[in-house]
Amino acid sequence: MNIITIEFCSQCRWMHRATWMMQELFTTFEQEVIEIRLRQTAGGNFNIYVDDQLLFSRKENGRFPEITELKQLIRDQIAPDMSLGHSDKK
Repeated sequence: MNIITIEFCSQCRWMHRATWMMQELFTTFEQEVIEIRLRQTAGGNFNIYVDDQLLFSRKENGRFPEITELKQLIRDQIAPDMSLGHSDKK
């Protein structure tokens, strides 16, 4: 089982975005993920980790991930054969 960590800047008020993403990811990966952690930070950070490995960084990419993009990145790492249905790559 995998652990996802969503690290968000509390000063930027990104908690709502982080909790929404957490809900989406739990719904999609209910069998593959044992825990999704929310971690407050500062400095404009919004990072997504899978098992402590950085998967997406808002600062590095210059933007937030789209939810379908994030689901695809996570799926590719933890369950490559899993279908994401309508959210899957075409």
